[in-house]
Amino acid sequence: MIKHNTYFDGGVQSLGFTQQSDPKSVGVMMPGEYRFDTAAAEKMSVISGALTIKLEGANEWTTFADGQSFNVKENSYFDLKVEQPTAYLCEYL
Repeated sequence: MIKHNTYFDGGVQSLGFTQQSDPKSVGVMMPGEYRFDTAAAEKMSVISGALTIKLEGANEWTTFADGQSFNVKENSYFDLKVEQPTAYLCEYL
């Protein structure tokens, strides 16, 4: 089953699915600034575009572009700056 998710007044949209019993979502973020809270640990991969992120407790922003990924701890958050439409894959660990 595919689940459609919409966040931040449509600025972020994703499709959730399960692959080999592992939940994932694939989506697009439009330009803007966002904060996501996490329940489970996540691996975020940039498919196309770029995400500039700051993890909970970090002092600096880091940019990830096409093909790059980053991990987010469970029960935390991360801030995002998106300057161009960006496609991503989120794998829940």
